[in-house]
Amino acid sequence: MSPLTDILSKLPPDAQPIDQDASGRLMVPDRPAVGFIEGDGTGPDIWRAARLILDAAVARAYGGRRAVAWVELLAGEKALATSGDILPDYTVDAIADLKVAIKGPLTTPVGGGFRSINVTLRQRLDLYCCVRPVRYIPGVPSPVKHPERVDMVVFRENTEDVYAGIEWPAGSDQARKVIGFLNGELGTNIRPEAAIGIKPMSAFGSKRLIRRAIDYALARGRTSVTLVHKGNIQKFTEGAFRDWGYELAREEYPGRLISEDQQPGPGQVVIKDRIADNMFQQALLRPEEFSVLALPNLNGDYISDALAAQVGGLGMAPGANIGDACAVFEATHGSAPKYAGQDKVNPCSVVLSGAMLLEHLGWVEAAELIAPAISRAVRSGQVTYDLARQIPGSNELSCSAFAHKVVEML
Repeated sequence: MSPLTDILSKLPPDAQPIDQDASGRLMVPDRPAVGFIEGDGTGPDIWRAARLILDAAVARAYGGRRAVAWVELLAGEKALATSGDILPDYTVDAIADLKVAIKGPLTTPVGGGFRSINVTLRQRLDLYCCVRPVRYIPGVPSPVKHPERVDMVVFRENTEDVYAGIEWPAGSDQARKVIGFLNGELGTNIRPEAAIGIKPMSAFGSKRLIRRAIDYALARGRTSVTLVHKGNIQKFTEGAFRDWGYELAREEYPGRLISEDQQPGPGQVVIKDRIADNMFQQALLRPEEFSVLALPNLNGDYISDALAAQVGGLGMAPGANIGDACAVFEATHGSAPKYAGQDKVNPCSVVLSGAMLLEHLGWVEAAELIAPAISRAVRSGQVTYDLARQIPGSNELSCSAFAHKVVEML
């Protein structure tokens, strides 16, 4: 029995799988089966809250005509306790079959231990595009004067760069072998006891990421796509990312993409580039000049978190990992194990990621209810502890109570 067959045998009889047509467009029934991984640490608390809000938004938008059939999939600590494997093949296969899933935070050890489950999922399912929309929700405390000027969508390449995980520890036989080749055959001068990592970047991987960013900008009426890179130093990897982006624009979008020294006409989008360190400065000084960002993996990780800080932090930041065959929506913060089971933390990252999921399904009416409801809850002063300590006179709510407040505000 396939993973999907086993899953569907346990669902309500009216639940149906999501299908795709020949062009890759999702064919979504009124009762789609969607996977969820509740996550480690605080994951169970925030998933319960998020599910309450998402189900309520769908019910409000469609009056019971549509509903999500949630399917639990195991990964992380819960999977380890159940199966002895932190990421069972069953779960990966089920996500591929279901085509859409959402997950809470999963613990990743620093240094030793197992490899990041998040990175493994992205690579095994070829979820090559990490999408992080960063937009201010009115009422949320921010460390900057004008967070409302930030409205960017980050497209981060997910499978290449240093996150490919091709590295060897200092002093290992593998590292010495690579260093010996590089020093002996290619004339480098690397210290013999160094650790070694490889940074692969290809035209194929870069172009398919940049293509998604451009298509998004054109479809949503966004003003610009900015290629963010460190090509002044890493000329043949990050510099190539920039060059491949402009090449793609010329070859596939003639007349639709223009340079920033031109005046855009109807339906045209500006394509430009910025050095990564300069982009961090511009994100603070002139964020309104940037709309869609396309970045290699590591730069995309940094800038998406930095932008999230400008609009209230990772607790308010949604994210998605999308490929051609399936998509996984996720919390962008860690598992915060010290708060596990305390019904305390802010669920908004998963909630807003769920709104992205609903939009991905084409259920825009439900998706668009969620951010305004969160804003009304925050402005009422009924918030979780992380926001309460920043909003004078506010009332601290538990995670679950905040979810009920957002539902009330839908």
